[in-house]
Amino acid sequence: MATQHTSSALPAPALSAAYPMAKPGYGKRSAPDQQARTRHDFAHLPTRERYVAGFIDHLPEGAAMSVKTLAKQLPLYGQQAVSTSLTDLSVAGHLRRVRCPVGAGDETRWVFRTFWSRTARDNEWWNAFLATEQAALAAAPVPEAPALDTAPPPPWAPAEEPPPPPAPECPGTDQVPEPTAVPQQRTRTRTPAQAPGTEPEPPAPPPATVYAAPHAVEAGPAYLALARLGRADHRLALSADDCAALEAQAAEWLARGVSVDYLTSALTAGLPAKVDSPIGLLRRRLTDKMPPRLPTAGSPSADASAPARHLLVECADCGRPGPPQALPDGLCRPCRTAHSGAAEDSPRPSQIADAKAHMTNLRDLLRSV
Repeated sequence: MATQHTSSALPAPALSAAYPMAKPGYGKRSAPDQQARTRHDFAHLPTRERYVAGFIDHLPEGAAMSVKTLAKQLPLYGQQAVSTSLTDLSVAGHLRRVRCPVGAGDETRWVFRTFWSRTARDNEWWNAFLATEQAALAAAPVPEAPALDTAPPPPWAPAEEPPPPPAPECPGTDQVPEPTAVPQQRTRTRTPAQAPGTEPEPPAPPPATVYAAPHAVEAGPAYLALARLGRADHRLALSADDCAALEAQAAEWLARGVSVDYLTSALTAGLPAKVDSPIGLLRRRLTDKMPPRLPTAGSPSADASAPARHLLVECADCGRPGPPQALPDGLCRPCRTAHSGAAEDSPRPSQIADAKAHMTNLRDLLRSV
């Protein structure tokens, strides 16, 4: 009688002390309310998925979960096999890959996390858990800007030097005379008489006259953004007069809450192969693509119209983001269709066992004849 082995067919490799950790905020996150670890964990999975799942389950919090990093630590399988195993583990209910924003304003960035559950969960459980994470993310306080340091300097810091006293005024006048720079003279020892047959030394050249540069006009962020368009794309090179003519329209964009990078992307996206009039094209784009004006912070609808900090689930196969409800089993619709088709084409373990038993019965029947 055959004995069924419920433990992992391949022992997971021991964790290395130098296993790479992800950046703060990234990496592995363990789901709550998991069952205690036993030797029968992941017995319902195929051999390769049991091997990968057993290794991930022993990783610490915050460990790097990229396919490339896991493949370096798993000697039996390459990156393609590990990627397929992670997809199967997502379908089996053991993991979800998510991305969530952190920070506020221009400092907002996306972090990527992999939530792991030793206990297999269904889609309803994952949706409820991620909804709780979404609520916690929305309720997280926005970090405030650090206050200016107004504390007195330490006693060992050198004291600031007082400003120099004003120069004395000339009698009878109300203006302070400007100091005149005296050019350094070369001192030459005069000899009583010039030696015969030698030429006299030429006189020293007069000091060079230094001209002060004219006062430069301080340019605003809108003017600088327009001036830098030519460096981003030579077809949008503008003159100083062109930048001054378009500065008011570009400043209106920035006044409506967009960043300089957003303004540059909107003006340089989808350019034609040849631009005959850069200023005409940019004036048209600045007018047609003007962003809407958002309500101010004091208006009643400011909080309702503020962009929400959404938590998105990544497709475990192609990486396409979406809300948790739109990605059951951690897969988008095209990948879920392809995965279900491949699963239907591949024979099930019970079908393989029935086929082997049928072949054995036929072989015994032929031998008995």
